[in-house]
Amino acid sequence: MALNIIPRKNGIEFSAIIQPRSSKNKICGLHGKSLKIRLTSPPVDGEANKMCIKLLAKVLSVSPSRIIIVSGHTKRNKIIHIEGINTPEFIKKIPKSLQATAKENVDD
Repeated sequence: MALNIIPRKNGIEFSAIIQPRSSKNKICGLHGKSLKIRLTSPPVDGEANKMCIKLLAKVLSVSPSRIIIVSGHTKRNKIIHIEGINTPEFIKKIPKSLQATAKENVDD
């Protein structure tokens, strides 16, 4: 399966599955058409959401203010919007192991 990246007028959106209370903060692969992200923080008081935004900002080299969790604030399944980035830029910046899978969706 390929990561489902949806181009938007001012950026992109994609779905993510968050696994809180992990041993490391990392993007670890795909789960269906969603990006699987492991986080050390617990899913309490929005801590996992904050850590998710911080991790994505670091990996993508963008300001955390450009990353918005559109839906799923209290769930593991989230829709994430990133302003000011397009699909090719996103694919270049995500971990190398995911790039081939993400590219499949762009060509569809």
